[in-house]
Amino acid sequence: MNTSLHTLIEKRSTTSHFDASKPLNNSQITELMRLATLAPSAYHFQNWKLIAVCSSSAKARLKDIAMGQAQVEEAAVTFIICGTLMPHQQLAAALRPSLDAGTLPQEIADSWVASAHASYADNPQLQRDEAIRSASLAAMTLILAAEGMGLSTGTIGGFDTPALIEAFSLKADEIPVILVTAGYASAEKRPQKPRRPLSEVAELV
Repeated sequence: MNTSLHTLIEKRSTTSHFDASKPLNNSQITELMRLATLAPSAYHFQNWKLIAVCSSSAKARLKDIAMGQAQVEEAAVTFIICGTLMPHQQLAAALRPSLDAGTLPQEIADSWVASAHASYADNPQLQRDEAIRSASLAAMTLILAAEGMGLSTGTIGGFDTPALIEAFSLKADEIPVILVTAGYASAEKRPQKPRRPLSEVAELV
């Protein structure tokens, strides 16, 4: 493993208090979202949507929806990470750049599209599971990217889903999965909390 990445993973800890006087510029926010979209997804679905909440008015709306948690306003940006349903319907378009670049043979793309339609078209539970998986992978990729840029991050799972959908005009096929706060910590971060022993959560078979 890359030593710097190894260290980043071992040292990363959640931040709940941010310095609201230190913003991020649009280029930094855009780069974080670009890196997040390099996360893996089944069939290369890329079935996610990222919303960067960075204006004062949008932060205030989101804070109310997120049970009044102050870090939503204090962080330079809070990302709403969504997964999308019916990913099979846009798979052919998602694979087109790979076909055009010559990195994916047409016959493989065709087989993926056929397989995805067979698996997902009539299976809403699988669509939802896949949306949450993909959004979670994008969220963790964004977190590591932000930490690698010298920022601090946190995650929020407590929010009013229907209110968020309405306030940020999400479409019927867009599921808000998690919020990720990013910015500069207002104080020295606490060290990473010890994890459960590997013997309790992992096994070799």
